[in-house]
Amino acid sequence: MLRLNIQPPEVSVSFDRDRSSLFFPPSTQDHIKGMLNATVVVVMYGDYQCSQSADVYRLIKVIERQLSVFLGENYLCFTFRHFPQIEIHPHAQRAAEAAKAAAVQGLFWQMHEMLFANQKKLKNGYLIEYANNLKLDISQFLQDIFKKVYVNAVNEDIQSGLHSGVTFAPALFINGIRYSERWNIEQLMAAIVTASNQR
Repeated sequence: MLRLNIQPPEVSVSFDRDRSSLFFPPSTQDHIKGMLNATVVVVMYGDYQCSQSADVYRLIKVIERQLSVFLGENYLCFTFRHFPQIEIHPHAQRAAEAAKAAAVQGLFWQMHEMLFANQKKLKNGYLIEYANNLKLDISQFLQDIFKKVYVNAVNEDIQSGLHSGVTFAPALFINGIRYSERWNIEQLMAAIVTASNQR
């Protein structure tokens, strides 16, 4: 089990000050775990077909669990925004639309988990299978997917990322500042604790 050191570890934490600020702060329109007025708000731009996006999301989940135990459930708020990189991941856009379609039926996070857990299986048939497994209204889901109802919503996430200098996924912002260190639990935890001390 990973140990939590409440004091910031002696790890160099730097934020990219060039194009480092989050242009659009999180709002109730986003997919959020936690409270927007939490001590630390983490915004992730991710791609369901990107293995590093999945790894970073898993890291954040571990950190989120540890911090909620030691510092309370209102310490960290996590926001996920879509940033499908269609030039290298041909199924990422449709997967993001599937997550949006599930969100309308109140099951965003369940679909989100399923998509990251099955990154190599994101073609349409699999998306329908996942919707079935989640007991979504399939006729509504199919209509939403095949009529591309959520293309604009996904594109809005992408545009918000581009405004903040995001050019690839995963990209992370901690209290509005771009995280630019290595993707490991020690440095990510250090950045989160440091951000909370700077408020």
